[in-house]
This record gives sequence, structure tokens and C-alpha cells, in this order.
Amino acid sequence: MFRAILLGFLIVLVVLGGTIGYKAYEFLAVPPQTPGQNKIVLIEPGQNLDAVANMLVAEGVLRDADGFKLLAKFLDKGGRVKAGEFEVSTGWTPQKLLDYLTTAKGVQHKLAAPEGLTMRQIARLAEDAGLCSAAAFLRAARDPELLKKYNIPAESAEGFLFPNTYLFTRKRGDDGTYVVEAMLKEFWKQAEALWPGEKPAGQKLLAFVTMASIVEKETGVDAERTRVAGVFANRLAKGMLLQTDPTIIYGLGEKFTGNLTRAHLEDAANPYNTYTRPGLPPGPICSPGLKSLQAVANPENHEFYYFVATGEGEHKFSKTLDEHINAVNKYQRGRGKKDDGKGKP
Repeated sequence: MFRAILLGFLIVLVVLGGTIGYKAYEFLAVPPQTPGQNKIVLIEPGQNLDAVANMLVAEGVLRDADGFKLLAKFLDKGGRVKAGEFEVSTGWTPQKLLDYLTTAKGVQHKLAAPEGLTMRQIARLAEDAGLCSAAAFLRAARDPELLKKYNIPAESAEGFLFPNTYLFTRKRGDDGTYVVEAMLKEFWKQAEALWPGEKPAGQKLLAFVTMASIVEKETGVDAERTRVAGVFANRLAKGMLLQTDPTIIYGLGEKFTGNLTRAHLEDAANPYNTYTRPGLPPGPICSPGLKSLQAVANPENHEFYYFVATGEGEHKFSKTLDEHINAVNKYQRGRGKKDDGKGKP
């Protein structure tokens, strides 16, 4: 009787061992699908291994969440799974999946924001890059708490979204905060090089960035930036109107069709009309790059008060109104007021 019981017990052990062995083999060596399909999975920052394993099962790239956690613990990789967006395959074994999620950089989305773009234009780029909707970007760029956090002395981040090429791991949901925040951080990073010591704040900072944004829109020639900044500094010092087209265009917003008319120049209701309103406009009109910011910090010392586009990408600078009128007649007669992106005070 004892021998029969022992034999039965041994048979059960063998069967169980075989079953467990087969299950282990099936888990480790047989992928969920053959052939596999690529899928995008998103692992949030701070997401624990339990949540990650359950998500992978729900996405169809893993069969057994408990087995995956046991494997991660056995290989001492339980705390090494990275946050991010990953392209994985349902044809991968659990170990290959685990190796990938603990070593790969993940999918990154590029946002290329060149100098001179407005906040709305950058919002559209963020949407095109699949990071968030343009509306979500603009909400974040106007969020009072976020602006306060980064010491932005305005009601929006216009002008402070530093132009650069960024790489982002896309986040779940439709929230532009992480994109706007990265651009504001970059502004202050560049500010360290611009102002190694004490940095301007409040209205002084807003005026500085506003002037730099005008310089950015007025010329794309690096060698001219300090001279253009000097022209505007001279005009402000003399109490002259800035008379710069890009500010009017910004104030017109979506209503601007590409043609700047006399009615636009005489429109006193436009708060950005520097032909009718003295001093600087209410705020920046685009995101200036570092060179425009540097130009405003160190404007050229000269006696020029006017400049006009030559039609070849550069400008003719004049000291007197008569000289300026002659230059306008030479370079602009017959061209009308169709905007080329650069104002002509």
C-alpha cells in the first residue's frame, strides 16, 4: 500500500513538474503572436512593474503578467523599466521585451521651432508633431500657475518659448504643459549665458524680450541685428514712434492677408500699432533667438534712425528723414506695402 501511494505521489510530481516545465517553456519561448505585430506602448513616469505588466497584457504583447514580474525579479530588472513611448512587437519573447524596455531610449518626437515664430505658430507645430493639440498647447502657454513658476511677467508665454529643436517622449492625454515647460526652461538656460549675473525681471524683462522680438522680425541678417537694435534704441530715446510693420501685423492676427494697407497703419485701435502708439507694443510679437536677445543687450552705438529693406535681404540705414525718403524711393517705389516679413520704419 505504501509503495502504491509513493508511486502515485511520484507520478503526480512528474506530471506537475512536466506541466510547470511546459508552462515555463511556453512563457519564455513562445511569443503571443507569430508572426508578430508592432505596437506602441506608453509607460508613464513612476508607473510600477505591476501596472506595466498588466498594461502589456492588455496591449497583447505579453501573455502572463505574473510570469513577467517573476522574470524581472529573477533578472534583477524589476526597477529598471524605463518610462517613455516604445514600439514593441507581439512576436517578442518576454525576455526580449524586458531587455528592450530596460535599455531602449524609446520613441521620441521632434519639435523644430525656428526663430521668429509666434506662440500660435509653435502650437500648430506641436500639434503636427503629435505632442498635443494646438488648443492644449495654448492653454498651457496661458496657464497663470505655469507662468508664475517660470517668472514670466505676462499673461502668456509669447516671446519666452525659446526657439530650438526639441525631442520629446509623448505623454498620454492631451496636455501641452510638458512642451511649453521645456521651452520655458530653455529660455532661462539661455538667459544664463546672456545675463551671467543678475537677470532682469518684471516689466524690464518683458520690455527686453519685446524689443528682441521686433529685432528678430526686422532682419534675418545676423550682422545687422545690433544695428537694428541701435535704431530702435535711438528712436525710443528721442521719443519717436517705432513705426515697425511686424508689430501691426501681429496685432492683426488671423485678419492679416499679406497686404499691409494705409488703413492698417492709421488704425489706432490696434494696440500693437507702433505707427500711432508711442513706445514698445504691449508684449513680444514672436520668439526671438539668442542673437536677437544679444543684440538688444548690446545695441550698436550709432546715429541711424531709419532703415529700409533693399529687396536683397539686407537694409539701407539712414541718419535723416531726407536720406530715408531717398532710400525708400530707390528700393521700395512700386513695390507697395506687401509684407516680406521685415518691417520698414
